Amino acid sequence: MTGHLLTVGDEILLGQIVDTNAAWLGEHLAAVGVDVRRSETVGDDHADIVAAIERATAGGARVLVVTGGLGPTHDDVTKAAVAQVFERELEFRPDVLAEIEARYATRGRTMPAVGRVMAQVPAGFETLPNPQGSAPGLWGERAVGGGRQVVAVMPGVPHEMMAIAQGSVLPRLVERQDGVVLSRTLLTVGKGESDLAAMIATTAGSLPDGLRLAYLPSTGSVRIRVTARGADRAAAQRDMDRATDAVRATLGRLVFGEGTETLEGVVLDLLADAGRTLAVAESCTGGAISARLTSVPGASRAMRGGVVAYSNAAKRDLLGVDGATIEAEGAVSEAVALRLAAGVRDRLAADVGVAVTGIAGPTGGTPDKPVGTVWLAYDDGRTTRAVHLQLTPNRGVNIALSTTAALDLVRRQELRRVGE
Repeated sequence: MTGHLLTVGDEILLGQIVDTNAAWLGEHLAAVGVDVRRSETVGDDHADIVAAIERATAGGARVLVVTGGLGPTHDDVTKAAVAQVFERELEFRPDVLAEIEARYATRGRTMPAVGRVMAQVPAGFETLPNPQGSAPGLWGERAVGGGRQVVAVMPGVPHEMMAIAQGSVLPRLVERQDGVVLSRTLLTVGKGESDLAAMIATTAGSLPDGLRLAYLPSTGSVRIRVTARGADRAAAQRDMDRATDAVRATLGRLVFGEGTETLEGVVLDLLADAGRTLAVAESCTGGAISARLTSVPGASRAMRGGVVAYSNAAKRDLLGVDGATIEAEGAVSEAVALRLAAGVRDRLAADVGVAVTGIAGPTGGTPDKPVGTVWLAYDDGRTTRAVHLQLTPNRGVNIALSTTAALDLVRRQELRRVGE
């Protein structure tokens, strides 16, 4: 099943926002067996949208996924363009209007008059529920070349698009597949894509027909997706599980989870299951570690709190770092990191303290401690550990990498403790 993606929006062409929708859709469509051959972005121009849809449909795509341009404003013209290409009239649907008005009412608002345009639907198209917003998605089909051509149209707001895709679009595409497409995703931290590929080269080279590995890197972590295609579900499941187990066995503790798990969630689960609590001392990350931890529902099971001790005075006055140590070793040093971890553990009465201090950049480095120098530390009252990192010249990347590394330090130390 071949597919094309079309993103609509002047704001994307102008660089005002980043098109995360195409990346998300590309990954999730591939996971359900859609072979995405083309991704295109056009502005909010009726003729340009029509031309892009015609290119996609004439190019043989069995699935066309369009995002953007479904709202009530004058520049939301995607529906009209889709209707033109599929030779359908736009129809006003009272039932759709009632659903949209109900959505506004649940938020204590009255739908503005301009919102009526969202109840216009190309004739013969289905509407797809939008649990996160007002504008419904659209699903249409037509016969082409002895098969069926599908178009799915969704809002451009990422969380609305994801909700419609997961609730309606992806399940329908799975139903239309010949055979089965199954996938599992392993989540790793601590090694880059090329290192992981080298470690599992033997496993990758011995995969049976119908199995494929994909590496999906991001800042500080890499996802490894195992996809199985076949006519028999049980056989495909068996092959996929064997391949996934082989990758896990090779990578060991580099794998921290599967699917939609997060590193911060795994860390909190490890601590909570052991009845232990965590406190965080941050300097160069400016609260990013605490933010990731507290983004997890139920974080209070294990998270005691955090201190952003950015200045030397805050390190000294709030967390008990000796001024002489800062003077002798520097704020970015093993000794200071260890003292920060011990200090925050003590001040917040936690079982575990984790700390980070570093030079995020782009300025502030010295020949001895260039930009990207970071020290992490762990302290649980019995065991201490400090880790030195030499990262990049990029401030944002350094903060993200340091945050992930600090969380992974806690994970690894807690796993070692359990294994003792």
